[in-house]
Amino acid sequence: MDSSIREWLNLSVRWIHVFAAIMWVGQTYYFTWLDGQFAKLEKKAGVDGTAPAVWMVHSGGFYSVEKQQSLGVAPEQVRWFRWEAFATWLFGVILLILVYYMGDGLIDPDVADISKRAGVAIGVGSMIGGWFIYDQAVRSLGKSPKAFAAFALLMTTAAAWGLMHLLSGRAAYIHMGAIFGTIMVANVWSCILPTQRRMLAAAAAGEKFDASLGAQAKLRSKHNTFLAVPAVFLMLSNHFPVATYGNRYGWEIMLGLVVAGWIAAKLIREF
Repeated sequence: MDSSIREWLNLSVRWIHVFAAIMWVGQTYYFTWLDGQFAKLEKKAGVDGTAPAVWMVHSGGFYSVEKQQSLGVAPEQVRWFRWEAFATWLFGVILLILVYYMGDGLIDPDVADISKRAGVAIGVGSMIGGWFIYDQAVRSLGKSPKAFAAFALLMTTAAAWGLMHLLSGRAAYIHMGAIFGTIMVANVWSCILPTQRRMLAAAAAGEKFDASLGAQAKLRSKHNTFLAVPAVFLMLSNHFPVATYGNRYGWEIMLGLVVAGWIAAKLIREF
């Protein structure tokens, strides 16, 4: 492929990836914040009987948002948020292929003497395996936040150490971010969206929806807010090799960025 064409392709794909991520993460944090506001209002409603509504101001108007317990419109009129997540992940994977799997930055002989094919297998396997381990952990430990957090920290530590000892430092950081991104999009498409479909079907049929399913979807959405911040940290690390992947403490710094991202996400959620 001609170098100029390759560069324009890289730039175009990167632009779509970043812009889609802005829309996706923005929506995730907005609705998470909105849920938190409604939780506060619902507690207050139990005291003075006021209806829960969130008032906001933006651009040229005021907006009042109310949480509904039933569907007041036809299912086809309900706005879904799904393609932003898929586009972010899809164009991120295309970038991985262009820059690392078709480029020369995936492996480093000074780190591990492996073939490029083995490097690709490690990269793809880490994303698939990361989702599988996370999903099983949520199913087993999801009801115990402390136990899940401890397990997540342990697995993240193992992944950081392993990737930094198998792939080039730059590729290791990017693949940790790709693991988080894969978990996030899989949460949307394998848990959150199917639950929303069941909610719409139950509402359309006049049936009561299983609240426990909604709680599981909300938990996955909460996890996505904690994954988004460190994922951005890791993606930006490409521009700071001395401080991150090129440092002698590369994997420890990677882990530190992830933990810092989790702390930042918690502060943002409580803002």
